[in-house]
Amino acid sequence: MDFIIETDRLFLKKLDIEDFRFVITLLNSPGWLQYIGDRKVKNEEQAINYLQTGPLKSYADHGFGLYKVEEKISCLPVGFCGLLKRDTLNHPDLGFAFLPEFIGKGFGHEAAHAIVEFAKTGLGIAVLQAIALPDNMPSIRLLKKLGFHYQRPFRFLEGNELTLFELHL
Repeated sequence: MDFIIETDRLFLKKLDIEDFRFVITLLNSPGWLQYIGDRKVKNEEQAINYLQTGPLKSYADHGFGLYKVEEKISCLPVGFCGLLKRDTLNHPDLGFAFLPEFIGKGFGHEAAHAIVEFAKTGLGIAVLQAIALPDNMPSIRLLKKLGFHYQRPFRFLEGNELTLFELHL
């Protein structure tokens, strides 16, 4: 079994170095650039470094991370969904991003709901947080649909003002 979570239509799998092409595509998609920001991942070397210092390190350090969301029928990767542990937040936070052609098909809700359940039952996490730009209404709607509640404005040292949400599991 090479997946962490299975839903009706999706597999959520740990990322590996071989996913570098997908990482380049997703991290340079319009939604990622607009709502998450340019991570300067434009080639194979940069994508492998992103994987090694991001998701793969997170799996080793925390036992969770961002997972590749794959559609079962086509076996195509459609996005990322998972948990991040940021030094600037008190609790793990839910993160997700999908390729434009897969937005609006319910994959975000299906994957995020599965991650919330995994956090609660599989990892024993009591509180999840999430951050979003105030104008990222699709993500905010999804967070509210999952039961997250607005907490307050939030700012990373280097970044824009975000909105902080929280969910008690």
